[in-house]
Amino acid sequence: QVQLVQSGGGLVQPGDSLRLSCVASGRIWSLGQMDWYRQAPGKQRALVGGTTRTGPHYSDFAKDRFIITRDDDENTVYLQINNLIPEDTAIYYCRALIWTNEREAAREYWGQGTQVTVSS
Repeated sequence: QVQLVQSGGGLVQPGDSLRLSCVASGRIWSLGQMDWYRQAPGKQRALVGGTTRTGPHYSDFAKDRFIITRDDDENTVYLQINNLIPEDTAIYYCRALIWTNEREAAREYWGQGTQVTVSS
C-alpha cells in the first residue's frame, strides 16, 4: 500500500509564511511527478504547481509567493507559501505519480488534505 500523508497548515495571519509537507510511504519503486493543488471554499480544485526530478513548475498565480521543493531521499514534497493573503485560504492537497513496481504503470495518489486559513 502507498499513502501520502500531509502535515503543516492551520490558522495563520496575513503576511505570515508556512510550509506544508507531504510524505509518500509504502511500497514505492519510483516516485514521479509530485504536485500541489488547493480548493478554496466554493471553488474547484486548482493546480498550484508541481515538481519533477528536473525542477518545479507553477501556475501563474503561484509564481511569486509559492515555492515547491522535493527531497527524493525522503520521498517528500514541500510547499512553502510566503506573504500569505486571505485568498490563500483553502484545503491544500498533494498528489503524486508513483510506480510500485517496474512492470505496471504509475498510479496517482492523493494526500488527505490540509486546511490553511489566513485571517487576522
